[in-house]
Amino acid sequence: MRIRTRRHPNERQLVLVGFGLASAICVALELVRELHFGTQGFRFLLWNLFLAWIPLLLALGIYDRYRRGSRILVLAPAAALWLLFLPNAPYIATDFIHLAPAPPAPLWLDGAILSAFAWTGILLGFVSLYLVHAVVRHRFGARTSWATVLGALALTSAGVYLGRFLRWNSWDLLVRPGQRLGQVLPRLSDVASIAHAGAVTLLLTGALAATYLAFYALVGLRLDPQRRSRHGKPGGAAAIMFGSCVAILGVPRVRHLEAMP
Repeated sequence: MRIRTRRHPNERQLVLVGFGLASAICVALELVRELHFGTQGFRFLLWNLFLAWIPLLLALGIYDRYRRGSRILVLAPAAALWLLFLPNAPYIATDFIHLAPAPPAPLWLDGAILSAFAWTGILLGFVSLYLVHAVVRHRFGARTSWATVLGALALTSAGVYLGRFLRWNSWDLLVRPGQRLGQVLPRLSDVASIAHAGAVTLLLTGALAATYLAFYALVGLRLDPQRRSRHGKPGGAAAIMFGSCVAILGVPRVRHLEAMP
């Protein structure tokens, strides 16, 4: 199934290397903190970053199999697994709750480390969502695809809440569903718990939806650096850079936007 024109034979590898370098920088920053200041308080970020990669790898698999002609029903299990792990990507942004003075490590370094991990995780999640968005739009149309995006972000926000406040893991629903559901049921009768969960989920959904919309506008509407605006000027450097990154991962160029995002 032809859905885009490649600009370079190794496009996807180049962007995956870029994400790999970003992840390596995150790991290096954590190691500097650990080795130079003798503190291991941020080791959990390494595991969280690893989990943030899983949705992207799953989304690439879904996109490639769909492009080769796989039916949606065949891709459904992989899509469910993708949705199950998607909260791990934006979850890293909530790790800022750990930002506090922790001598001898300087506070500015801790802030830089958390920011690097958070931005890398969010971008990994958004690119994976963009790929799934592309598949759904190509198969079901624009309205259904955007409804899917909003639903995925709402479930992702709920997953972030469960992970941050109830300490759930993505695989808990697979390996111990009864125990986890038993943890939730008593809270359904607690109005304060429901209100707190609803408020956090709604806030996260709004923030993620607004950020993804900006991401989509930047990489989707000006995906082709040769395309000119209505004023006859080419897209800005930032739009070209982000657009090229997403195009490399296999998303179609602007002239294919009628069928894909």
